[in-house]
Amino acid sequence: MNLSATVLVIDDEPQIRKFLRISLSSQGYQVIEAATGGDGLAQAALAQPDLVVLDLGLPDMDGQQVLLALREWSAVPVMVLSVRASEVQKVDALDGGANDYVTKPFGIQEFLARVRALLRSSASGGLPVGAGAPTISLGPLTIDLAERRVSLAGAAVELTRKEYSLLAQLARHPGRVITQQQLLKDIWGPSHVHDTHYLRIVVGHLRQKLGDDPTAPRFIHTEVGVGYRLLAG
Repeated sequence: MNLSATVLVIDDEPQIRKFLRISLSSQGYQVIEAATGGDGLAQAALAQPDLVVLDLGLPDMDGQQVLLALREWSAVPVMVLSVRASEVQKVDALDGGANDYVTKPFGIQEFLARVRALLRSSASGGLPVGAGAPTISLGPLTIDLAERRVSLAGAAVELTRKEYSLLAQLARHPGRVITQQQLLKDIWGPSHVHDTHYLRIVVGHLRQKLGDDPTAPRFIHTEVGVGYRLLAG
């Protein structure tokens, strides 16, 4: 983990910025602040941060607009930090290019853990769609994308085509939440984006084969009502 990583906080609440600055600085991160979407985009271009923490309720433009504008030229990991807690808002942000979504109020330890996960993911190559190494290792779990093979602690894991496709999709973006709709569209096709029971069944089978306890997951974490992410370590 790179403790000298630079984090850009885009939030119009001075008390939130101060709280995050103190918390992040205490962990060794460099912190840059912006109170508006326009200033945030300018700071992102100027400073080239390693991570962006983005509020959605900004005074000059909606955070979703900031996210879309940022994604036109940058693949920097983005964590949305917002009071908007509806499933629709979360899905829109994640489908718009956010890597993670945390609702206010939030626990600082969980927030810092998610920061570390996103920075690890970025450093290990869990970057834009289409990128990604041919072999992805997450602790004892190894996914060979070229050979379509999965192993756990050196032992081969036999997966069905759908199970492998789901795991591979999550593995290409370790630490990032992939929405249910996106997974269903990519794996089953556009006509199945509402068939969430397909996803639950396949995730359940995957967890059994990986020995993953859903109440204390090592690999597949459920973001309730939103999607899934593969834990980056």
